Amino acid sequence: MAMHAHRWILIIMVILVSTACGSTTSIAPTSSPQNALVSAPEGSPAAFVIDLPLDLINNPAERAQTVIFDMLSGSVDVPEQWNPFARDARLDKGLHQAMIEPLFILNYESGVIEPWLGERMDPNPEQDVWTLTLRKGVRWSDGEPLTSKDVVFSTNLLLEHPDLELDFFAGLTDWIASVEAVDDHTVRFQLTAPNPRFQLDFFSVKVWGSFNLVPEHIWRDKDPYTFTNYDPAQGWPVFTGPYVLESFNENTFIYVRDDDWWGVEAGFKSLPAPKRLIWTIVNMEADLAQAVEHLDSLGNVTLEEYQAIAALKPKLITWLDGVPFSWIDPCSRTLSFNTLQQPWDQKDLRWAVNYALDRQEIVTDAYEGTTIAARHFFPAYPPLDRYVQLLEQAGLYEQYPLLQNNPQLARQLIESQGWSLGSDGYYEKDGSQLSLTIHVHEASTTMQRSAELIAARLKAVGINASSKALTNSEWVYHKTNGVFEAMIDWDSCGSINEPWAAMNRYHARWAQPIGTPVTNYNNQVRWSNQAYSDLVDQMGALPLGDARVEPLFVEASAIWLDELPFIPLVQYRQLISFDETYWQNWPSASNAYIHPPSWWQSMHVIIHELQPVNAETK
Repeated sequence: MAMHAHRWILIIMVILVSTACGSTTSIAPTSSPQNALVSAPEGSPAAFVIDLPLDLINNPAERAQTVIFDMLSGSVDVPEQWNPFARDARLDKGLHQAMIEPLFILNYESGVIEPWLGERMDPNPEQDVWTLTLRKGVRWSDGEPLTSKDVVFSTNLLLEHPDLELDFFAGLTDWIASVEAVDDHTVRFQLTAPNPRFQLDFFSVKVWGSFNLVPEHIWRDKDPYTFTNYDPAQGWPVFTGPYVLESFNENTFIYVRDDDWWGVEAGFKSLPAPKRLIWTIVNMEADLAQAVEHLDSLGNVTLEEYQAIAALKPKLITWLDGVPFSWIDPCSRTLSFNTLQQPWDQKDLRWAVNYALDRQEIVTDAYEGTTIAARHFFPAYPPLDRYVQLLEQAGLYEQYPLLQNNPQLARQLIESQGWSLGSDGYYEKDGSQLSLTIHVHEASTTMQRSAELIAARLKAVGINASSKALTNSEWVYHKTNGVFEAMIDWDSCGSINEPWAAMNRYHARWAQPIGTPVTNYNNQVRWSNQAYSDLVDQMGALPLGDARVEPLFVEASAIWLDELPFIPLVQYRQLISFDETYWQNWPSASNAYIHPPSWWQSMHVIIHELQPVNAETK
């Protein structure tokens, strides 16, 4: 998202093996035994398995008051970086789950934008002025009140330094003409143009994170590029959350509950039950049993890994009680073409690739049956399924049979473009062979396996296809600059409860020539269709939920299906599990009070919902 993701999306891709643990850094001098971490023997980094406070995990009373989460994205290169705008910051280390509270949180299950630091946001009739009302009684962890001046300061910080803008709220500064404090709890945003989705897109943890507030009284004289926001002598970092930093190193981050958290006195929420929260990395390749033994929350793993872990942890639960166990991520996987790259600028060849695909094979062999084929690039969430059903009702899936596996029709389409089958089994024209290289991210085994399966199917119909894994830096360079023929990616991500956000990513305004980087991964396929773009603009001008969006959506979708610049493959699954040995009331499909990712900022909701299995330990 992301990484999306995603970077908002990149952090959810793989569990990385870490190196040996370093020394613990404490927020303040202390003799607490919780600072004694389990370490690898000197000179043996491969032996590293866990990096947890030994006296805590061996103390039943302390352990029963602690929640331990894994960190999916491995060791933190700069653990002392607590500036949430810094490019080397790692918010998933507990920073935005325990300390940085958002203004609002979009609940995927209810579709409601739930208030948190903010009480509400209201647009004017033209929707080019939005008024934020802050919750009264909010305090920073140093006791100073949070006021509208902090919101104005944080916003102006980005307006003055737009390169600090992060992917998961990318575009915010483009929309804000000015911001002002009306009173201590009221902020007015004057936009550059009407935007019905201003609150949803930037302040509501729509995917992974959101725009984060910082205290003006600490930040006003700091250089936002060099300020790490860490000074234990002054009690920094300072945020509003119910936990404060206790200790950390590059592998493990420990937070202790702030019993003076503002939410209790303000009547917002009671103190969360856990006394301490820990985010840590584990090395499951070294010793699976030891690595997962102490985890209460485990992020995305493969089905094989989950089954092995479940055999060790009998009280493990998942989103679904049975196969496929997993929760559907907001970013489906797509096969994207560079529509400026010949011959893949021809829609009939793109459709030929679609007919050659066997999505069920990808589901079964690449994803171990833990996901489903995608009939649209939207995530399969109820609010969006309603829109996809409009396409069915309009007969578009009959006119454009997206999910049909038809190798014979694939060959017919190729031959209709003047290609002839050569003696080597591949099509050729004018001395050139019909070939396709599919780029994937090297960190994703599912993407690599998907590309291999797709390449085999394409070879079977006469396209000499292959896959190529790229490092992260190569991946970003190739897709942003258009140096590819095809890629498996997640860049259609954006829509959660309405269709505009994802569709706008393929607006003609974002298209760039090959060699010119695209903005925030928008339209990396470089597809320019003005009719589609005009319809998307009309959708974007209408309020959320407006019925007038529906016919515009159907018409725009017909253009996308006809052109097919990118092909939906599968929904992306997250096989997330929780252990009920110490803590209960984790989210699941049968207890769906919110979505489950532990590395998202929406984790604040879950932390407040957790209850100890043994009430006496609360």
